[in-house]
Amino acid sequence: MRDALWPSAPGRHAGEIDRYFAGKLREPIEVLIAFDGQGNALGFVELSIRAYAEGCETDHVAFVEGWFVEQDARGQGVGAALISAAEVWARSQGCMELGSSAEVENLSSAAAHLAVGFTETGVIRCFKKSL
Repeated sequence: MRDALWPSAPGRHAGEIDRYFAGKLREPIEVLIAFDGQGNALGFVELSIRAYAEGCETDHVAFVEGWFVEQDARGQGVGAALISAAEVWARSQGCMELGSSAEVENLSSAAAHLAVGFTETGVIRCFKKSL
């Protein structure tokens, strides 16, 4: 599922997953997975805590680093259940806000965020310059 969410990083995900379970990966700090009745994974949400997130007012913000639901499971409440569980986790960490982001052109992600109660706080473009 990580390959489907982040296809520009093929081959990287298996190593990151191994490091996560070995306790050697700094982020994400929590991963929640949704399963169907037969034990098949339907989606996941990866969470971190950030000192800053766009549009948030606090300095201890739970942040959705990745959120994915399998195509066949979309529109059935799986994504909403994952975000609901993320909110429970965030509160348990002392957070009062849940932040997230999506690529500007990813309209389906924006719609999914709005559908589960996120408020759009802005659209930005990020730049870097190698030195």
